[in-house]
Amino acid sequence: MDDRLFKAAMGKFATGVTVITTEIDGQVHGMTANAFMSVSIDPKLILISVADKAKMHDLIKQSGKFAVNILAEHQQDMSMVFAGQIKDRDVAFDRFEDLPVIEDSLVTIACDVYDTHPAGDHTLFVGAVQNLQLQEDEPLAIYEGKYKDLQDKVTSEV
Repeated sequence: MDDRLFKAAMGKFATGVTVITTEIDGQVHGMTANAFMSVSIDPKLILISVADKAKMHDLIKQSGKFAVNILAEHQQDMSMVFAGQIKDRDVAFDRFEDLPVIEDSLVTIACDVYDTHPAGDHTLFVGAVQNLQLQEDEPLAIYEGKYKDLQDKVTSEV
């Protein structure tokens, strides 16, 4: 299979959108990511996948901590800013557990790097959750590389 086919197949998995943030020497850094998942409840661990060639890869290794900002449906512009699709836009950050975070995110998770695992051309960063905060809102979703509105079509609880 070629890379395009693989990417198209992976795009069939509807997912939320996150912005990963960290800070080095007072400079805030962030990147949009949808490769995020929970790993464990005891201890509380999450996982993000970051391309080895991404700037954020070395920044997270250097800082040893990061925040996962799960975006709300009204934050598509934040996703686009940190994906490099919107340029020259100032972003106001809040602080949470001494990390820069995106204001009004659906969920904010502050993590220390717990472990790392090389995986192909990416590194899996396992984060030990130090604290989190959440608010009621609808999530920003992506499917086949496009932002999607989620309609309340819940037919039963999971």
